[in-house]
Amino acid sequence: MQPNDLIAPGDVWLVGAGPGDPDLLTRKAERLIRAADIIFYDALVGPGVLQLIPPHVEAVSVGKRSGRHSKAQHNINELLRAAAKAGRRVVRLKGGDPSVFGRSAEEMAYLGEAGIVVRICPGITSASAAAANGHASLTLRGRARGLMLLTAHVRAGEELKLDWDSLARPGGTLAIYMGRAAAGEISRELIAAGRDPDTPVMVAVNVSLPDERLIRGKLSALAFLVATISDEDPTLLLIGEAVAGSQDSMHVDQSVALSG
Repeated sequence: MQPNDLIAPGDVWLVGAGPGDPDLLTRKAERLIRAADIIFYDALVGPGVLQLIPPHVEAVSVGKRSGRHSKAQHNINELLRAAAKAGRRVVRLKGGDPSVFGRSAEEMAYLGEAGIVVRICPGITSASAAAANGHASLTLRGRARGLMLLTAHVRAGEELKLDWDSLARPGGTLAIYMGRAAAGEISRELIAAGRDPDTPVMVAVNVSLPDERLIRGKLSALAFLVATISDEDPTLLLIGEAVAGSQDSMHVDQSVALSG
């Protein structure tokens, strides 16, 4: 199969770029990047991934990032539709996995109504990469039987409305995306709902990139743990017994252990 045979003219692929490290791309994602005529990419796509785009492929930044959208979602939808209707091979490149807080459903619905074929290539999500780099787990036999993926991102002026009682129950791991700004509230609400203040947490910043930071501590100290993190840095919060990890196998230069 030739590279361009992966994408028919007029089709769109939503492609997961993973957490940033180009070595964490799937083989299919890399093939699709090379097969495209035009790629629309988000701000969270790693620079190493963007370097894989061939010179002849048009690369368009649509710059969606929490709090700073260079393109509104309806404008992105229209760009994808116009490129597909022009007979181009279109890749929509998204950080992480397109189906984990990537608004893939909105783009698929819009393009589907226009009669455009849309397919998804999954990617590694930040929670998986952070746990791997932190020598931790997202589940743990007998102690963490489940994993819940959440987002703490809300529109300006809106409250963070979550089922705190359910989230505070022991026996599961919480992976909270875009959680830096709400870290203090998350800590307070979970503890008030009954979660142990000593529950292990890991704050993962710029996951898989050269400037990655993995900061360990306790739930009660979560607001302190994020105090030095810039609002420009993508931040994931992992909360639960499973993320304590194996201290014997931790790389000291990757993690900062803080107990608060």
